Amino acid sequence: MLDATLKTQLQAYLQNLRAPITLIATLDDSAKSAELRELLAEIASLSDKVSVDESGTDARSPSFVIAKQGETRGVRFAAIPLGHEFTSLVLALLWTGGHPPKVEADVLEQIMSLDGGNFEVYMSLSCHNCPDVVQAASLMAIYNPNINTVIIDGGMYQDEVETRQVMAVPMVFKDDTLFGSGRMTLEEIVAKLDVNSADREATKLNEKAPFDVLIVGGGPAGAAAAVYAARKGIRVGVAAERFGGQTNDTMAIENYISVLETDGPKFAMALEAQVRHYDVDIMNMQRASRIVPAPTPGGLVAVHMENGGVLHSRSVIVSTGARWRNVNVPGEAEYKNKGVAYCPHCDGPLFKGKRVAVIGGGNSGIEAAIDLAGLVQHVTVIEFADALKADAVLVNKLRSLNNVTVHVNAQTTEITGDGQKVNGISYKDRVSNEIHHVGLEGVFVQIGLVPNTEFLKGTLELSKFGEIVVDAKCHTNLPGVFAAGDVTTVPYKQIVIAAGEGSKAALSAFDYLIRQPVDVPAESVEEAVAA
Repeated sequence: MLDATLKTQLQAYLQNLRAPITLIATLDDSAKSAELRELLAEIASLSDKVSVDESGTDARSPSFVIAKQGETRGVRFAAIPLGHEFTSLVLALLWTGGHPPKVEADVLEQIMSLDGGNFEVYMSLSCHNCPDVVQAASLMAIYNPNINTVIIDGGMYQDEVETRQVMAVPMVFKDDTLFGSGRMTLEEIVAKLDVNSADREATKLNEKAPFDVLIVGGGPAGAAAAVYAARKGIRVGVAAERFGGQTNDTMAIENYISVLETDGPKFAMALEAQVRHYDVDIMNMQRASRIVPAPTPGGLVAVHMENGGVLHSRSVIVSTGARWRNVNVPGEAEYKNKGVAYCPHCDGPLFKGKRVAVIGGGNSGIEAAIDLAGLVQHVTVIEFADALKADAVLVNKLRSLNNVTVHVNAQTTEITGDGQKVNGISYKDRVSNEIHHVGLEGVFVQIGLVPNTEFLKGTLELSKFGEIVVDAKCHTNLPGVFAAGDVTTVPYKQIVIAAGEGSKAALSAFDYLIRQPVDVPAESVEEAVAA
C-alpha cells in the first residue's frame, strides 16, 4: 500500500518511538477494511515497537485506535489516513509513542488542564486545510486523558456525512455539537476551549516594549517585510491572525520564481521558518481592531488588538491581505457550509456524484470547475461577463469535459435551499433578462478577493474598493504607517508581487526611522562633551 519511498521515510520516523504502541483495529469484510488491514500491517512491519490488534469493536468500521501498549484509548482514525493526512498519521504514531511534539510548553500545559470532551473531526484526504485541525485534535487526545478524538474521512462515511449535514471540511463537533469549521490552528482551538486565554494574551501584549517596526499581517508581504526589517538590526514584531495568510488556502504554487512547485501550506511554513531565523517577535492569532496615529511626529503608533491588547511601534507596516469575496445574494449566508463552499480542494469530495455550480470564470473558478468535474456528476459554471476570463489553456481544458455547462452573461440572483441545505441556484440572463433556476446540491464561490481593511476605515485613506492607497514607496497618508501586498492599491494580486512590496515597505520604514530625531539623555550629552 505504501510505496518504497514512503516506507523508507516512515521506518526512519518510527525509530523515534520511545515506547511501544498498539494499533487496535475494528475491521469487517469490506474492501476498505482490507485496505486498512494492509496499511496497519505495513506500519507494524517497520518497527518492533508497533503491533496490531484486530479485536476492536468500535461502531465505525473500518477504524483503528493508536494507543500506548497496554491501553485501549487514544486518537481514533475512522479513515485510511493517506494523502494529505499521512503526515497526521505519522505524528499521531510518534506522539503516542512518546516523541515530543514541536509545541510551546505553555500550550501543552493548557491542553492538559482543559476539562475534556468528545471531538469528532470530519475531513477529506484531498483537503490541504484539514491536517492542521486533525493534528491539533489528535494531540489533545494524546496529552489529555479526558479528551477523546475521532478523525473521520467524510468520503468514506458518506451516510454519516449526509445525516449530520457535513458539507464542508474540516468540520469539528464537540459532544455532538458543532464546535467549528474551516482551518483552525492548535492555538486557536485551545484558546476557544480555554475561556481565560484572551485576557492572558492581552496582558502579554501590553507588557511588550515598543517596536521599531511592527508588521500587522503574516502573509508573503508581511514575512518579506519582517526579514528585510530584521536584517537592519532593529526591533521587529509581527502580529498575524495566521502566518502565511491566503497561501495556506492555495493548493499549488508553480509561479514563484526559483521554486518550481510547492503547495500553499508548505510555502506558509517556509515563510514563518525564515522569519523565525531572525530575532523577530512573532505574535500569532492576533487580529487588529484599530490603529491610532502617533500623537507627535516621530512618536509611537498604537495598534489595538481585538483581545484588548495594545502594541506600540515607531513605524507600522499593514499587510493584512485579502479574503474570498462573497457573492452577496440571498441564500449565501444561510447555506454557508450547508452546500455553499469556497474551497473546492477541501470540500469537493463531499459532493461526489452530486451536481454543483461554480460562480466565477477567472482562473480560480475554472480551475475549481475542472477539479470538481472529476468528482461530481455535473458542474455548472456561472460567469457575469460575456466571456470566461481564465487563461486559454484552462478554458480549453474545461471545454473538453462532457459534464460541464458554462453560462456567460449570467448574474447570480439567489442560492436556494430547503431550510437545511442547498438545492439550487438562480441566475439572470443579462441579454434576455430571463431568470433561470438550476437544481443542484453545492455552490462554490470563486469571484476574487476583498481587502481586510474594515478596521482601518476613518484612519487610512482607502480606495473605492477598500484597498489602502499607497505611493510607489508604500507610504500611506499617515506618517510612519506603510502598507504592502494584496491589501493595497498595487495591481496584480500575486505572491511574488506581495513579497516584493513587503520588502519595499520595510526599506521605506527603515528610511523613515533613520530620518527621525533621536532623543539623547542630557547626561549622555554631557559625557560626550567631556570626552
